[in-house]
Amino acid sequence: MDISVIILAAGEGTRMKSNKPKVLHKISGQSMLTHIIKKAKTISNDVRVVLGFGFDEVKSEIESNFSDVKIFKQDIINFPGTAGAVGVALDNIKSQKTIISCGDMPLIEINELENLAKSTANLSLSAFKSDNPFGYGRVITDGAKVIKIVEQKDANDDEKKVNLCNAGAYCFDTNLLCEILPQISNQNASKEYYLTDAIQIALKLGKIVDFTLVSEENFMGVNDKFALSKAEIIMQNKIKANLMKNGVIMHFPDTIFIDSRAKFDGECEIEPNVMIMGNCEISNSHIKANSVIEDSFIKNSDVGPNAHLRPKSHITDTHIGNFVELKNAKLNGVKAGHLSYLGDCEINEGTNIGCGTITCNYDGIKKYRTTIGKNVFVGSDTQFVAPVTIADNTIIAAGSTITKNSNEGDLLIARSRQSNISGYFYKHFEKKNEK
Repeated sequence: MDISVIILAAGEGTRMKSNKPKVLHKISGQSMLTHIIKKAKTISNDVRVVLGFGFDEVKSEIESNFSDVKIFKQDIINFPGTAGAVGVALDNIKSQKTIISCGDMPLIEINELENLAKSTANLSLSAFKSDNPFGYGRVITDGAKVIKIVEQKDANDDEKKVNLCNAGAYCFDTNLLCEILPQISNQNASKEYYLTDAIQIALKLGKIVDFTLVSEENFMGVNDKFALSKAEIIMQNKIKANLMKNGVIMHFPDTIFIDSRAKFDGECEIEPNVMIMGNCEISNSHIKANSVIEDSFIKNSDVGPNAHLRPKSHITDTHIGNFVELKNAKLNGVKAGHLSYLGDCEINEGTNIGCGTITCNYDGIKKYRTTIGKNVFVGSDTQFVAPVTIADNTIIAAGSTITKNSNEGDLLIARSRQSNISGYFYKHFEKKNEK
């Protein structure tokens, strides 16, 4: 489509009661602004974002995720309001149409943006029908065409009965937008330049203004943390419904959290109270109850219950049992049944990790790596003091602290020799009783 998208993200969002810019608050793992930019980029190669409050912080967020989004800064002092924001983003705009949306509406669906762009009118605005329209601006029509938008406080009794409400996104013929914008004034109680004034100006110019029906739920603005929680529930339900329809089994899905970036393939099963966070890829695997997975790759494996895979964990054909924690670990064909910490390590096929095993990877200054070969038997309560390399076909005795590399076929024993003192029990308690 020959279309530009302008996203308005300059507001402070005081109702969030946060030092963080409103549009950076996260839903399903990503900022609200990131969600709307991703959707805008599916229909346009020219996405523009207007910033204001927290400019540097929001700019950094955009640039860390997108290399080709144009960023503008609103002159809030001299040109406050939505029309003031749009004005700064029109520089060198060449598309036939321009969609304008807000950075705090992360639930908008791609097809709704596409439908808005397909309108043949000179100006089309998004609108939804509400069972409880109180507080919304009403869209007054003569049937198909828009006559005006009237705010709740300005509506007469008949207009208040109208249930067609302004959803806050618009699609303009770009030339018309450039013509109208300089005509918008700030002669109102707030002394701001309002984009909604464009409707009346377009009508006076004899232009056709219509509306495109959208979902009230998808176009909800997130203005406080309660709305943020509602939006996350809505997005989570959509994410999980889509995954289940595509073959993922979820037990009690309302208790499960799935990051919007997570990917699933093949036969996957997720038990209650699981959190899948970040850029995870999970294929043909079973994630058991109460486990947390972060930015990890899992293939042909089972994890949990009560396991924690921290970022950069990569496991294939592996069993991770209860209360096992991994971090920056690569395991291939491994069994780690319970109560272990495996960080900054690589462990190869056929190896068994005994209960209570720890890789001691940090000396207070640097992180070091542990490498364990194939078919290694690691006894319970073993500590590997990194950096250390264990060769294939090694046996490590329980309770050992390993500080040196092994050779293939070795038995490693690193613990104090046991002493048995005959009759000590009786002597010890006889002395106690004498007192």
